[in-house]
Amino acid sequence: MCPDGVEVAWDGKELGEIITRGNVVMEGYYKDPEKTAEAIRDGWFYTGDLAVTHPDGYIEIQDRAKDLIISGGENISSTEIEGILYKHPDVLEVAVIAVPDDKWGETPKAIIVLQDHASVTETEIITFCRSRMAHFKAPTTVEFVKALPKTATGKLQKYRLREIHWKGTKKVN
Repeated sequence: MCPDGVEVAWDGKELGEIITRGNVVMEGYYKDPEKTAEAIRDGWFYTGDLAVTHPDGYIEIQDRAKDLIISGGENISSTEIEGILYKHPDVLEVAVIAVPDDKWGETPKAIIVLQDHASVTETEIITFCRSRMAHFKAPTTVEFVKALPKTATGKLQKYRLREIHWKGTKKVN
């Protein structure tokens, strides 16, 4: 669904949020009516997954709504940037998040765990991305870390990275 509530075109390009309903969809969050009201509207469950629908009807998930970066009015998929960065031989793990920017509102930042004995620079990483995607989508900053925050089951916790960079501002989700 587009933000205006209209189904996206089946062209593999127009991005929208996956919404669903049915008797196997949850009724709500346990003892959390506010979160339930946010996720379930008019009987539809808003998943937070952003996807395109291809002409053959297949749906391709492209990102999570809370991970989408809006820079200068352009939508940038964090997973698209991560996919490019995983092709770099020195990158072991990566998370891309939006960070505040005075000019563009927010811009992509890559937070990278390098392979052992790698010695790539921030400039090299940005150049690598810019040579493989639209320049406005490439990270504007890169941070190298020893580890990324994860749950006990190994799921990346991007919200913890966002909290660090958005502390004191309105956007944290």
